Formats: sequence, C-alpha cells, structure tokens
Amino acid sequence: MPENLIGLVPAAGKGVRLGLPYPKELYPIIRDDHYKPIAQFVVENLIVSGVSDIVFVINETKHQLIGYFGNGGRFGCNFSYVVQESRGSEDSSTSPGLANALDSAYHLCRGKTVLFGMADTIMEPTDVFRHLLNAARGEDQVVLGLFEVSRPEKFGMVQMADDASVLRIVDKSANTDLRFAWGCIMWRPDFTEYLHYSVNHERTSDFAEVMNNAISEGLRFRGSVLRGGRYLDLGTFAEMAELETVRPARGRRHEPRTRRD
Repeated sequence: MPENLIGLVPAAGKGVRLGLPYPKELYPIIRDDHYKPIAQFVVENLIVSGVSDIVFVINETKHQLIGYFGNGGRFGCNFSYVVQESRGSEDSSTSPGLANALDSAYHLCRGKTVLFGMADTIMEPTDVFRHLLNAARGEDQVVLGLFEVSRPEKFGMVQMADDASVLRIVDKSANTDLRFAWGCIMWRPDFTEYLHYSVNHERTSDFAEVMNNAISEGLRFRGSVLRGGRYLDLGTFAEMAELETVRPARGRRHEPRTRRD
C-alpha cells in the first residue's frame, strides 16, 4: 500500500545574519537563463519523488515567498502555509528551535509520511526523497538522508551501526571522526507524534535532542547514504559565494558531486 506523503519545508527564520531585502528562500539562482529561487530546489526534490502536497512553515513577514509559490498550481502541486508566531524582538530570529517549527504543521502532517527538507539547500540526486522511501523498511520510523561532508561543526553528524541503523546524532561538533551528516529526512506517523509530545509536553526545542531521545526510547532510525550526492547549505554569504564556483558552465550538464567545504 503506497504511503500517504506530505512535504514539509521550514522557512520561518528572518535571515537576520544575511540582511537581504527579501526572504533568503528567494535568493536568486540562475539556471538556463531563468531565475529560480533557492527554495524551489527542495520543492522540485519533493515533487519529483512523488509528493503532491507541501507545507511551508513561515513567519508573518513572508509575503514575497507566498507571492512567488502561490497555491502550487504552477508547479503541479498543492502548497499550504503555516505561520509560526514570532517570539522576541522584531530583529531576532522567529523560530525558537527547529523542532518547534516542524511541529507547527502537526495538524497537517499527522497520520502521514513526512518528507522534510530545508528551504536554503541544494541536494542531488534530484529524487533524493525517493531514495529515502526506497531505503525504508517496514519497521523504520525515521530514515535520514546522509551526505559526506568535511566540516562536521556545521552539521548534524550521524553515527550508525553496521546494519545502517542510527545510534545517535552528534550535532555540530568539530571533535568527531564521523563522515556523514543528515541533510533531509523521511519520517512516519509515530515520529510525528513523538515530536509533538516532545515540543508541547517536554518543552524540547532542539531537534537533535528530540531525535536522540527518540532513538534511546526505541524508535527505529535508519541512515541512507547518498553516495556521490551533493549537498549545499546556503545559510551564509560564504556559502552563497561557494555556489558561484559550482554552477554549471553554460550549455553543459552539471554532474552531481559530493560537497567539499
């Protein structure tokens, strides 16, 4: 029986570090002489993997993002928007934590298989989420899409057993010999409920902590390594500048590569 899929894309941050005059999710990428905002990459990852419904978690200022993506009809998909209410001053980040942002869409995601990716990343292969679905076993509640990185202090690094079951997440630590970071996730309804309880009853806002607690309490996590895959996180100007060095030459096909920070 096919799984009931829904895409989940958090985009509630205000991008204070970048200070752009538009949401960072609309940062312009030029492909084949056409404009494509950075957030469209994860949208296409989801759609090509079989998703027909996508939820964006936004803040109250993201009118331009809504204006660009609309109801999803132009993309052959259904888009919904959940507003995560601001906390703190206008100049501070909206989100009190990724776990809280993801749980904001609980009422739309409950009972479904969630495919989660960040709005400021580029991932290859394009059908990365299909790889996660194919890697999932019946007993798995969560499957992490893993990419090889060289700067573990920037990512959630993943320790696995020989059978690819996940033992723990080591978040943003330079003192680790782990090679693979999670870049996107597939999870089933059991984890949606666990996340919801953690945020609303345990008051846990750190997503890595939620995942590690879930693992210690017996939820089944599996890692799926995207060998030869590509992962770019465009959260800073330095990372945006790096993108310029990996854009494909005009008229040539760009081959996926592993990120080398």
